[in-house]
Amino acid sequence: MEVLEAAAIFGAGIAAGGINTIVGSGSLITFPTMVALGFPPVVANVSNNIGLVPGSVTGAYGYRQELKGQQGRLLRLGSASMLGALVGATLLLGLPAEAFQVIVPALIVIALILVVVQPRVQKWVLSRRENHSPHGGPWLWAGVLGAGMYGGYFGAAQGIVLIALLGIALDDDLQRVNAAKNVLSAIVNGSAAVLFIGMSVFSDTRIDWLAVLLIAVGSTLGGLLGAKVGRRIPPLVLRGVIVVVGLVALVVMLTGD
Repeated sequence: MEVLEAAAIFGAGIAAGGINTIVGSGSLITFPTMVALGFPPVVANVSNNIGLVPGSVTGAYGYRQELKGQQGRLLRLGSASMLGALVGATLLLGLPAEAFQVIVPALIVIALILVVVQPRVQKWVLSRRENHSPHGGPWLWAGVLGAGMYGGYFGAAQGIVLIALLGIALDDDLQRVNAAKNVLSAIVNGSAAVLFIGMSVFSDTRIDWLAVLLIAVGSTLGGLLGAKVGRRIPPLVLRGVIVVVGLVALVVMLTGD
């Protein structure tokens, strides 16, 4: 890996760590960057997932004040995130690489749509605030399970999905919802990472550890910065960057260039 390539991955890791903490679409920065640099898509996805784990943890830590009083809720929903992540990661490793080439472009399109419509989703959530259950219930658990499967297979925009689910089902402030989202995303990424690392020992699953290190260090810094300055960054700017990079990812994957 050349110095400029390493710098690009490191910078993408910083951006992804911050964006994951604030919005939840950081993989739309790191994944296409790695693909554009010539990494095979599955290798890029696995290495990216592992590298983003520290950033998820620091992002959750940055919202520790908003996490107070949510321990019971997160224990319950965290079980759904862990189970879903393991199922999604198993599908990633079990399905043929050709399937990833077909499925991921579709997932990127879905993720980009979610990024674009996020403001309307948030307004809808706020308009339904009075009808929220204080406990979420089994439907929220099932929704978080599905989001975990999505995140274990390809994590881009899982945070946006989680914010929508939690905001609809819980009677709580959106900042506390975002804090819970960060914890659940960390559980998804961490669970999938453990499976990926374990499978690399017993199978031919490939991990680029230098890329993992660069993304891990970058996302750690980005997670801390994102928690501090998140409310100061215009959401429109973030969404614009994510959409542009996501479109580049689609072009790269569909053309093979």
